[in-house]
Amino acid sequence: MPLDHYVTLGRSGLRVSPLCLGAMTFGEDLGWGTSVEESQHIIDRFIELGGNFIDTANFYTKSHSEKIIGDHVGKHAARRDRLVIATKFSGNLYPGDPNGGGSGRKSIISACENSLRRLQTDYIDLYWLHNWDKHTPIDETMAALEDLVRAGKVRYLGVSDTPAWKVVEANVTARFRGWSAFIGLQIEYSLLERSVEQELVPMALEHGLGITPWSPLKSGALSGKYTRKNAGQLKGDRGAFIEPYLNEKTYTVVDALEAIARAHESTPARVALAWVMAKPGVGSTIIGARRIAQLEDNLKAADVKLTAEELGRLDELTKPTFGFPQSMEPMFPAIHNGGTSVNGIQLPASPFGVEKGDKIY
Repeated sequence: MPLDHYVTLGRSGLRVSPLCLGAMTFGEDLGWGTSVEESQHIIDRFIELGGNFIDTANFYTKSHSEKIIGDHVGKHAARRDRLVIATKFSGNLYPGDPNGGGSGRKSIISACENSLRRLQTDYIDLYWLHNWDKHTPIDETMAALEDLVRAGKVRYLGVSDTPAWKVVEANVTARFRGWSAFIGLQIEYSLLERSVEQELVPMALEHGLGITPWSPLKSGALSGKYTRKNAGQLKGDRGAFIEPYLNEKTYTVVDALEAIARAHESTPARVALAWVMAKPGVGSTIIGARRIAQLEDNLKAADVKLTAEELGRLDELTKPTFGFPQSMEPMFPAIHNGGTSVNGIQLPASPFGVEKGDKIY
């Protein structure tokens, strides 16, 4: 699946590359990250290979990420119009200002205007609610976003890091009122983070939201760089993000990734990315790259085709444990189906059902 084999995102006509360039590390304003020059090289190489989807946020690297993208492609209409540029609101850049962030009308409109200025563009292709603001009614948020869509400043809407029930409320509200609804769902999703399969993934599949996973390598823990052999030798300025996940569970997963990678003459990172890309509902997977070589390596994940046996092995190895009510689902066919087979699923009838000679009241 080369980068130029585009997919439509969710229940929309927006065409995006199967891998999305995450720009969270563009800029060195936090003491780590990618220089302006290297960021520009990464954008150019991504586009050269067919990628068209770039994801950032208003407060990534203190807003420098947006400016880097804007300075490089925003001022060139011919380049900008061929891209799907996504950014996010909710993050507060202004300490002491309670309306500087969140999802209220005042904050959203201000954030959008500032993002447009930094990105040097008249419109945002995909505008993400970055994370749920429980202090703002969701109908206020959706109404403000609809105003931005009608004004031509935003083309499509997406939602990130928000409970499934709230996403459904937002979209049902929007559809009943004739407003634009969320078409994309951005969530953390990896072999080490599968709790989203309890509520968020089924919700996205049911309601037609295209899943855009972030941190598919769990902050690098699944990159293959960290193994039992070098345990305790953490280096780098982002070690604190990775250290909590360097344990026996992770090393066991990395062992399996290494074995599968050898069979494909590939790398553990590419196999881990290929697993995410193959999951139901996943539209475009976000990859971050602080160096051009890292970008080149990760993009090759699009060429890895895992077998059903390999996917099953990784699924079983990392199978999540769900809470109520999903924990009860295995017994539901026995309650519902009366011992018959429905869609290929059959269990003995529930003992609560009547048998021959029993009376039904």
